[in-house]
Amino acid sequence: MKLEFTKYHGLGNDFILIDNRASDEPVITPEQAVELCDRHCGIGADGVIFALPGQDGTDYTMRIFNSDGSEPEMCGNGIRCLAQFLSDLEGIEAKTHYRIHTLGGVMSPQLKGDGNVTVDMGMPQLIAVEIPTTLASADQKVIDTPLEVAGQTWLVTCVSMGNPHCITFVEDVAAIPLETLGPQFEHHPVFPKRTNTEFIQVVRSDYLKMRVWERGAGATMACGTGACASVVAGVLTGKSDRTCTVELPGGCLEIEWSEQDQRVYMTGPAQRVFTGQI
Repeated sequence: MKLEFTKYHGLGNDFILIDNRASDEPVITPEQAVELCDRHCGIGADGVIFALPGQDGTDYTMRIFNSDGSEPEMCGNGIRCLAQFLSDLEGIEAKTHYRIHTLGGVMSPQLKGDGNVTVDMGMPQLIAVEIPTTLASADQKVIDTPLEVAGQTWLVTCVSMGNPHCITFVEDVAAIPLETLGPQFEHHPVFPKRTNTEFIQVVRSDYLKMRVWERGAGATMACGTGACASVVAGVLTGKSDRTCTVELPGGCLEIEWSEQDQRVYMTGPAQRVFTGQI
């Protein structure tokens, strides 16, 4: 089978985008996605994203397979790339605003015309059962809660942005042994569906530095949902403002947790790299 694709990245978080609008199911399997994501023997990516027909009145549906074959509920950088991909597919008839169905809920990206995309990421979920985690009672929030990992006690705050996040604030993100700690957080038994993990350094109340270990993808250059969750965690712990620049290894995202409607808004770039056929 010949497969046409386009490669995009959002701050270095890279994806293979596939036009899947003719079918309600992804045209390749998770196992095939793993092969395509291989950086030595495949195309190379953090995940494969499929643009499927919309559901329940939405314009399109987003599905994504991570580089390990798992399927996350949502991906913040990925949905910005998907919005740009859809705009490129539609050409002169392209919209500037989409409603996209995801496993994490309906997301609303808006293309700004300057290479950036703003996404209404919805309201964060803060109750333990929604994340999910067993670090607190099902109906309680997890804020600055002790968690033992690698023989050390970490104070963690848990947030779901349609997918689970565990955030911990540190003095220096550069000093964190991400490849060692990341898998231990991800697979900790208190996270029944595993978790994304963000290590955050507060430079100023309106400027955070972040390193991330993504569930199913490992260390990545950026994580949009993680940046959103980290600002929410910063507000909950009194460490950050509601509007922040979040600096990731691949660049910066602008995040706002609106006090007015309690929704989180993310703005950042989405860039096409190349198209191809395999």
